[in-house]
Amino acid sequence: MKKIITIIVIALTFTLTGNAQDSMKTKATTVSLEQTAGEFTQKSLSLKEGAYIFEIANKNVGHQVGFVLVPKGKDASQPENHISTAYVTKAVENNTKETSKVTTLTKGEYVYFCPLNPTPQYTLTVE
Repeated sequence: MKKIITIIVIALTFTLTGNAQDSMKTKATTVSLEQTAGEFTQKSLSLKEGAYIFEIANKNVGHQVGFVLVPKGKDASQPENHISTAYVTKAVENNTKETSKVTTLTKGEYVYFCPLNPTPQYTLTVE
């Protein structure tokens, strides 16, 4: 009897953990950005505090592109200042899209850019 109860408790734990993770995934808002040669088409963003997934589209740039997000005022050339969850999970090939992991943003200003394209730094404001 103890073994059956233990198995049921373990099964419930895995089920509840999986449901909690699914719930967290569904609460993230997708922010779609596209890159053309040398620039993002969205020159600035205003978002509310929360969880986001960044979807980056490569619109015929001719080579791979990426996405970097950094708190404004930090040295963007230093990888330790990057918000690594905002990186796309793999480089975005020509005429395709890729997404980041869920990234939680708090109030403040950030800059985003692509070092592979390369693009200027654009402002993302979280209110």
